[in-house]
Amino acid sequence: MIKNIIFDFDGVIVDSEILASKAYAKYFNNLGYSLVDEQFYNYSGMKTVEVIDILTKKYQISDKNKFSADIFKIISNNYTNNLRLVEGVKEYLTSSNKKHFIGSNSNYDRILDGLNTVELNNIFPPSSIYSFDMVNHPKPKPDIYLKILKDNNLNTEETIIIEDSGVGAKAGKLAGVRVIGITAGKHWHSKRDENELYNNGVIKVLSSFKDLNDVLEGL
Repeated sequence: MIKNIIFDFDGVIVDSEILASKAYAKYFNNLGYSLVDEQFYNYSGMKTVEVIDILTKKYQISDKNKFSADIFKIISNNYTNNLRLVEGVKEYLTSSNKKHFIGSNSNYDRILDGLNTVELNNIFPPSSIYSFDMVNHPKPKPDIYLKILKDNNLNTEETIIIEDSGVGAKAGKLAGVRVIGITAGKHWHSKRDENELYNNGVIKVLSSFKDLNDVLEGL
């Protein structure tokens, strides 16, 4: 019986992955490129600083520090003004009797700000929130999930992880916990392949939170 659910944050609880993609597209289009948001969706689940490293090399950006500052400014503005919940997650959380945790590649303060913005801070107390800055290695290493399990004495057989990216799914599997993929976020467009999740170890992919209870009851 599943008693505990560990949620990724970006793209699972808040629909923020699409905001980051919009920031990257806006930045490069201002430089004269002709790019669309979807071209950056495959970076979901990664830390922003890691994406910046990749894009700096890919587009041969000479001033990485300025690029980083500009991107974080655009993302922060998007996050403040346009952050929304992933469809169906609030309804699920408010009706669930499981123990809920967050394990994210975002930093702690950003997660708190996001929860306050979407008014879910009453569901996730600070002690249930785990961020990459609490461990030695971010996802796809399993450190963050192993810490949640250890700190809260969770049984892996009674725990499930909800992820929206291959990076996160791999981390969950390495932690020895079953992972369910969710594609309810707007960054999961029709041409994106669910095998990105299956190939990294998820046991099931759901397009909606409406089906989660039925899946959990069968585990």
